[in-house]
Amino acid sequence: MSGTLIRVEGLTKEYRMGSNVVPALRGVSLDIATGEFVAVMGPSGSGKSTFMNLLGCLDHPSEGRYWLGGQEVSQLSSDELARVRNRKLGFVFQHFNLLARTSALDNVALPLLYSEMPPSERRQHAEQRLAQVGLAERMDHHPAQLSGGQQQRVAIARALVNDPQLVLADEPTGALDSRTSVEIMALLQQLNREGITIVLVTHEHDVAHFAGRIISFRDGKVIEDKPNVANDAAAQLT
Repeated sequence: MSGTLIRVEGLTKEYRMGSNVVPALRGVSLDIATGEFVAVMGPSGSGKSTFMNLLGCLDHPSEGRYWLGGQEVSQLSSDELARVRNRKLGFVFQHFNLLARTSALDNVALPLLYSEMPPSERRQHAEQRLAQVGLAERMDHHPAQLSGGQQQRVAIARALVNDPQLVLADEPTGALDSRTSVEIMALLQQLNREGITIVLVTHEHDVAHFAGRIISFRDGKVIEDKPNVANDAAAQLT
């Protein structure tokens, strides 16, 4: 692990509802190093999802600054943020967000359509990522032909296909049973050991314990930020 990948200083987000101002994030400052696996926890309304949206360049902060890989992104335009998302970030969602009538291979290759990579290279890159998540034999299957766990593996491969600096996972086990959740978290843990930086949002303590660091939010603030020494939690979920 080396260097700071994420740095936020005084990150604040407010939403206006008529004449009311609702603070969702209140001056958060923290660093995340390259190669970390961080779990972000907190109850509903704690600010964890707002924090994830800002890290994912899906929204602008009301105040504060955010650097990703040394580039300040907090003041970029919407078009510039879209380029950062495509080139530097990978996303994994609770409900997979796969195209139903498209093969696993084409789902994974989809983000590469916006690159200058030739079609043969795009296919090769997508094949490599599917093999990395254990789906080399399922590349031509459509989502309906895959289990929930396999669909999430396709989604993880898609998140990795652009070789992102950071993977953001939003409740990636929320639609899975306990056994499959263990398999997906073990996969994310293995990918992190291979050098991929992961920030995970979850409300489940057992899932968070797969990470090496746990950051807890409440009322828009970080209330706890601690290393998780025993971060091999597979036995706890089985």
